[in-house]
Amino acid sequence: MSLEKACRNVLSSSMAIKEDETCLVVTDWRLYDIGRIFADVALEMCTEPHLLMMRERNSHGEEPPRLVADAMLDADVVLIPTYRSLSHTRARKEACNHGARVASMPQITEDILSRVSKADFSVLERDCAAWADILTRTSNVRVITDRGTDITFSIEGRDGTPDNGIYTDKGAFGNIPAGESFIAPVEGSAEGTIVVDGSMAGPGMLDEPITIRMEGGYATDITGGAGARTLIDKMAPHGKNARNLAEFAIGTNAAARLTGNVLEDEKIKGTIHLALGDNSTFGGKVSSSSHLDGIILEPTVSFDGKILIKNGKWNI
Repeated sequence: MSLEKACRNVLSSSMAIKEDETCLVVTDWRLYDIGRIFADVALEMCTEPHLLMMRERNSHGEEPPRLVADAMLDADVVLIPTYRSLSHTRARKEACNHGARVASMPQITEDILSRVSKADFSVLERDCAAWADILTRTSNVRVITDRGTDITFSIEGRDGTPDNGIYTDKGAFGNIPAGESFIAPVEGSAEGTIVVDGSMAGPGMLDEPITIRMEGGYATDITGGAGARTLIDKMAPHGKNARNLAEFAIGTNAAARLTGNVLEDEKIKGTIHLALGDNSTFGGKVSSSSHLDGIILEPTVSFDGKILIKNGKWNI
């Protein structure tokens, strides 16, 4: 699929853009080419397309400039192909609260956009809804793997959210590529060990797994070669809140594959991911200008004691 066709597919199928709507594309210099093509395609599909460039953020979750945040409030559709993610920012949340339909695409590439845009959105919608319902009804989760992950945490009272790539309702938000259901674990509840063996936001593809020891909901020890050192350095400027277990999510996209780009990797069907940092924008209580996801391959996951994922295979 050509990049132009993939962008048109996003605007028509995912965003259901209308001729009389305002579309805002927010990008940075590193992803300018993709941002420009989105804006070019939007010019053919709606009366008011806008392209805003900004300086690359220093970390995932850092707020955009006030000018960008204000523009996001006035748009019907907001597309965000940026190198650092704006997904977990107040600006994105406030734009959705004002009715904007927002698709975030941190570190998107032409290859990812073209390939994953071919996913069957009806299947994604079905699977994401099923898992979001399971998450909402679950109180306690345990994740184990052969590589050494063994962690428990509570999600009691929290709502699961489907990210199915269909953002047609006012205030809708998700990623492109889509394909996950996610939830914010209860703060302070996580205990055990996480072994990230897929990829990690920051380090990317891992030569050696990263082992994260969780106590009282926070990462207390991180080991595992160059990837671990990079992760520690990325979190260091953001204080203790950057070590909070922020997110638990289930990948549902059969078209996604492991590339080292977390935007795609976290959507792979059969994986789960756990994130450290901010969860204030999707039901949690911890605010941070950092949100870093780690992908875990072939997990076994128990939901209130019932195994629904066994070595990466679903049992639902």
